Amino acid sequence: MAPGISGFSLYLPPYRVQLEAWCAWNDQPWEKFRSVVGRSFRMRAPAQSVYTFAANAVWRLIRDYDIDPSQVGLLALGTESSTDNSAGAVIVKGMVNEALAAAGLPQLARDCEVPEFKQACLGGVYGVKAALRYLATDGRGRQAIVVCADIAEYARGGSGEPTQGAGAVAMLLESDARLLEVDLAAAGSDSDYRVADFRKPFARFRNQPARDDGQVQDLPMFNGHYSTSCYIDATHHAMTAMLEKRPGRSLDYFHDIDAVFMHRPYHQMPTTGWVMAYLFALAHDDGGHDQLRALAADAGVDADLLLDELLAPSPFHGNGADLAENTGDVFPLARKVRNQLRKTPLWDTLVEDKLKLGSEAMRDLGNLYTAALPAWLAAGLQQALTDRIELTDQNWLALGYGSGDAAEALPLRVVAGWQEAARRINFESALVGAIDLNEAQYIDVHEGRRIENIAPPARDEFVIDHVGTSNGPDFFDEGVEYYRYVVGSAE
Repeated sequence: MAPGISGFSLYLPPYRVQLEAWCAWNDQPWEKFRSVVGRSFRMRAPAQSVYTFAANAVWRLIRDYDIDPSQVGLLALGTESSTDNSAGAVIVKGMVNEALAAAGLPQLARDCEVPEFKQACLGGVYGVKAALRYLATDGRGRQAIVVCADIAEYARGGSGEPTQGAGAVAMLLESDARLLEVDLAAAGSDSDYRVADFRKPFARFRNQPARDDGQVQDLPMFNGHYSTSCYIDATHHAMTAMLEKRPGRSLDYFHDIDAVFMHRPYHQMPTTGWVMAYLFALAHDDGGHDQLRALAADAGVDADLLLDELLAPSPFHGNGADLAENTGDVFPLARKVRNQLRKTPLWDTLVEDKLKLGSEAMRDLGNLYTAALPAWLAAGLQQALTDRIELTDQNWLALGYGSGDAAEALPLRVVAGWQEAARRINFESALVGAIDLNEAQYIDVHEGRRIENIAPPARDEFVIDHVGTSNGPDFFDEGVEYYRYVVGSAE
């Protein structure tokens, strides 16, 4: 018996923006965006929030995997889009219990823990680690559910606009994993405070105009090239921490690992992070210097300067007083070498073969923040099932990242008999029913204006029924969302 993940279920909102159409609206090169970003992204519809996404995913997971709700001892929510600074996963529990009651099923137990985890896109991975620790200690013999749900919104006209997305992924965790064993003892962690990479200070909500959908717009503050450098630095250090626990040469790991899944804000970012981790490993292994020098020569880069760049201490320590000097590309020489590596046969075996499983399907999800990594794992398992790829005993890497500040490298192993649990993953069915928005509709949805008669009626899911407005003196509920489970078609 080994603890880990036994199931995945997804929920995606119906509104979809095709990036090819978005490129036409904004006079942008479609081929470039298709290659770098993806194909489409989802947006929330009226009467939806991160909590309804999470509840919908958990409700599907319970039914997809025939879970006895009374056996669930921990329900954790990983998100960076929560709109209540007091309650968290208990909101999801309340909604799910309503649906369970309507179906005549037992409810989630009163002694079920309901934590929320927040660290940018890493909250869900922290939730997984907490769930596995729970199952190994006071939760022995029970089950845990971790749901990752987020809404990624960016300002129109900004560089992040095509990397939006929305949705949720719920995971079932058990002491005897049916899909993926997780070796926490061999995992690697990294955290280091970055002042101004990707943040969501409350000051952004001051004087925000009222929206028809009643929601606030949670547009992040970020700094382009600096954010990429932070991703590279954090994932490298998490991998280094993991590799230091392993016997043998770190370089061998890059060739021996069967599949790699990394946090993906857009299609090309995991490739960048994985190749950079390999270049760091070459630089830190004397036996890798000849290969690194050869790559540098082919890229027209001074090898000694490249080594200095890769071996230098992390450039992000401190309180940010001198941030301006670090907001550009911190690894410019390595970027040239990455581009050169694309032209070599090594690229296929080191990158394409390692990161390909499930990657194509992920082009249609956009950026799901905390849900991006578990969605990719689900996509990989479902593709392997469809394509009859044997995965038993394969070793995988799941590398989570929370913008700027933290990363986690989790070693996974695919268990025997994984196919039975993989058949229950609803990745393909979650994509069904999307409604493509035209430019005017997209702008209206982005700005919170209601669009009539384009969303399908809610069915067997949770919606926001209304938002409280009372501000005393005898009762207070201003801003509180009231939810409703829609059994059949919406009235």
